[in-house]
Amino acid sequence: MKVHNVELVISAVRPNQYPEDGFPEFALAGRSNVGKSSFINKMIGRKSMARISSKPGKTQTLNFYKIEEELFFVDVPGYGYAKVSKTEREAWGRMIEEYFTSRDLLKAAIQIVDLRHAPSVDDCMMYDFLKHYNIPCIIIATKADKVKKAQWEKHKKLVRTTLQMDASDPLILFSSETGKGFDEAWAEIEGRM
Repeated sequence: MKVHNVELVISAVRPNQYPEDGFPEFALAGRSNVGKSSFINKMIGRKSMARISSKPGKTQTLNFYKIEEELFFVDVPGYGYAKVSKTEREAWGRMIEEYFTSRDLLKAAIQIVDLRHAPSVDDCMMYDFLKHYNIPCIIIATKADKVKKAQWEKHKKLVRTTLQMDASDPLILFSSETGKGFDEAWAEIEGRM
């Protein structure tokens, strides 16, 4: 998809704030600092639409990005080691769970993992959560440019095995630096609209 028009419509914390446009939605989930914002920016052809931060826990709301008047990317708060209070983490958890379990417009979760490392316990818990609620998953393994090409299959196998992935869920190697996986990711998204 060639992206010309992108708009951050709302940063929501409650269902009554979600957009009512009726466009299909794709939620992006991943550990804090795994590269969700870099993925979004690469996919929409912008340098800084989604704010990138070296500090974990920067995204604290559900950020709805309307793309080409056709779909939404929904950036959800990162899970994992964000240095926020337990109360705040629990509130994020409730907000995310409510969105994932009740949003009819959600077509798939795009779970971002780091290809360089085995998925974390939090990554596995997120994948299990999505599978429990029968939410279709697209797994994006970022930072592919940081792994030698000869090692890609080994790392893909590690991701699949650690997450105990369903064979039907796609695993796409991605690099926001080189653009690897860009066309494949868009094809997967557009095929679910």
